[in-house]
Amino acid sequence: MTDQHIRTRVAPSPTGEIHVGFMGTLLKNYAFARKHSGEFILRIEDTDQEREVPGAVERLQATIRAYGLEWDEGPDIGGPHAPYTQSERLAVYRTYADQLVTQHHAYHCFCSKDRLEALRDAQRSQKTPPKYDRTCRSLSPEEVAENLAAGRQSVIRLAVPDNQTVTFTDLIRGEISFSTSDVDDQVLLKSDGFPTYHLAVVIDDHLMKISHIMRGEEWISSTPKHILLYQAFNWKIPVYAHLPVYLNPDGKGKMSKRKGTVSAQVFLDQGYLPEALLNFFMILGWGRDDQRELMTLDEYIAEFDPKDMSPKSVVFDLQKLDWINGIYIRQMSQEALQTALDPFIPAAFPREKLSAVLPLIFERLVKLSDFEELTSFFYAPELPDTTEMLKKGNPELVRLQLSKTQEALTKLEEWNHEAIMTTVRSLQEQHEWKKKQYFMMLRVASTGRSVTPPLFETLEVFGKDETLERLSTAAALVT
Repeated sequence: MTDQHIRTRVAPSPTGEIHVGFMGTLLKNYAFARKHSGEFILRIEDTDQEREVPGAVERLQATIRAYGLEWDEGPDIGGPHAPYTQSERLAVYRTYADQLVTQHHAYHCFCSKDRLEALRDAQRSQKTPPKYDRTCRSLSPEEVAENLAAGRQSVIRLAVPDNQTVTFTDLIRGEISFSTSDVDDQVLLKSDGFPTYHLAVVIDDHLMKISHIMRGEEWISSTPKHILLYQAFNWKIPVYAHLPVYLNPDGKGKMSKRKGTVSAQVFLDQGYLPEALLNFFMILGWGRDDQRELMTLDEYIAEFDPKDMSPKSVVFDLQKLDWINGIYIRQMSQEALQTALDPFIPAAFPREKLSAVLPLIFERLVKLSDFEELTSFFYAPELPDTTEMLKKGNPELVRLQLSKTQEALTKLEEWNHEAIMTTVRSLQEQHEWKKKQYFMMLRVASTGRSVTPPLFETLEVFGKDETLERLSTAAALVT
């Protein structure tokens, strides 16, 4: 347990849909803050104005809440360190950028885009890492003043010190060191007055008193730049934990759209329960001492510690997610399940049959969106495949079986699955039909499918008239 007051954050860019990897990161920041009675902050990093998607901020907030999570401070609810949207903080970044220039930790760069592109092309041709060549770092104060007075556009770059080692301790990966010779003089403030990620994230994390920064491992190479900025400002450096990335379900490469769905919202839209998804995110790269994989959010909050995470990338195992989601579905009451299913029930489905149909497909539901495929034959009869009906039989036998079955079922006064089962089994025993062949033929003839919920319960839901009509249709197909 730490004595430090814990404040964590996530800072998405409103450039599209939230990635499931982001939700996994958010969950860890959320849980760690809750465990230590701290605060969890949502900040919007919208400094890349060209890529911003209208409405993305509202959608990402709605998605987070759809997962059942909330923030303590953020753009919509405010807080002591508002505003929480970076485009509303430009004056703050300018002030601190100018301070860095004054203290010689940063400098104005007047290089044109053409010159920088030519430099990068030359470096690529020489197969050397692309870095700024520091041309403007050697400008005298007088030259800088003249350029600014003449209205020449400039950016502000970090003046990376030479021949130093930047070292930090990552909660997950241990001690990590970088040589400043490998660190570029990164742009901090662009010519349009907008900060780059590197400047804004350090200033905001400091001013918002963020104690722990848990983010994806792709940011490890940026951490020395951030530490150099903390040192330049003489600010306390937060604790870092760089989380492993999610790999595609096939285990090949970082999870991407090319290999399937990556949108956190789309998983909800497909009928995965938010509680099941959170549980799945919990066990990706982290496990409880007792190895139990199913846990509540409160249990996770009580036990999660980033120090216990594996640094290895983890496969986004859809089969495991399906297994977890299926378990969560089967833990729901029928009333709760009906409510959750409501958006997934097709308009054509006869709602009056829902309470009868749901118990029949309950065990086979993996995602809520499976409902339509599992139930469509209840209200949209499917013509049976005669090949399936005739399997292990012949036309004469099947015609006889269908005829006798229709005749027996027509005489039933009570239509329930017990009476149907008794009648059908009596027929089978009386005529010594092979059980497997007869029951499968009857299933295919009445439902159009070889795999369905329990047959007799299904026929009960169909109703007497519907069942007889389906069997008549099937008999006409057998020639």
